Amino acid sequence: MRRRVSVTPIDGLLLLMVLIWGGNFTVVKSALQQLTPLAFNAIRLLVASAVFLAAISWTGLPRFSRREWAWMALLGVIGHFVYQMGFLGGLARTTASNSSLILGCSPVAVALVSAVAGHERIGRGQWAGVFLSVAGIYLVVGTGARFGGASLVGDLLTFGAAWCWAIYTVGCRSLLTRYSPLAVTGLTMAVGTLFYLPMAAPDLARLEWSHVPMWAWVAVVFSGILALNVSYLIWYTAVQRIGNLRTSVYSNVTPVVAMSVAAVVLGEPITIAKIAGAAAILGGVAATRAFSKHPAPIPAEE
Repeated sequence: MRRRVSVTPIDGLLLLMVLIWGGNFTVVKSALQQLTPLAFNAIRLLVASAVFLAAISWTGLPRFSRREWAWMALLGVIGHFVYQMGFLGGLARTTASNSSLILGCSPVAVALVSAVAGHERIGRGQWAGVFLSVAGIYLVVGTGARFGGASLVGDLLTFGAAWCWAIYTVGCRSLLTRYSPLAVTGLTMAVGTLFYLPMAAPDLARLEWSHVPMWAWVAVVFSGILALNVSYLIWYTAVQRIGNLRTSVYSNVTPVVAMSVAAVVLGEPITIAKIAGAAAILGGVAATRAFSKHPAPIPAEE
């Protein structure tokens, strides 16, 4: 009997998240022409953390145990401080193709960490969907990627960032059984921002604020509110509702959106290989969903 795959509101939100993240790649690359990676990221993290903390203050701060506070602090360091250092540091040192390819493989890391943690059993059909999607990423961006040489440090930083994201995603799962995605994401981001600011302080002190064009500030706000606030809430709401693997595989679609945005904004050509890769990525997402057991929703604390 053929399994029926239905489109849910969560799927729609995840596709919105993919559109934001795909566009954010071009936004970040453009903004880094005016701001250093540390300064840019520090400002957008401050913006996003302020929005999250204001929302948490309005909705009410949950009562976390000391152990939960310690766990969130550790996740904040891994998922927002170390990850951001690897992501922006890698992006500044390697090519866009390398960065997209390496981060696009994060669903494999999420699947492995999730399986080790005992959160989800990954079936053959789901593994097939993940690797089909990864193969599609290679066709989209990997044919232009060159590993090693001058970009080796950036490649390694990005690879480390992908694993940090996987650990953070899986690590938040236990907290999401009791608390809302807003509280978990906002507080862990605030912790990560506190660790990030001392690293960025010299760059912020040297920044000539009046010389930064208005469009660059718009890019900072876009990247902070949409790529961090909105997209992170969508991501962890999906983790809470449909599980780690089904959520993470949607990030494979991001290179397809990034490719399309680059074609429109930067005039980069779309080749037959890239079209085939996009089809493989979307097929991998569909396969992962089709073979998923659809875990029951996790109730959030009101």
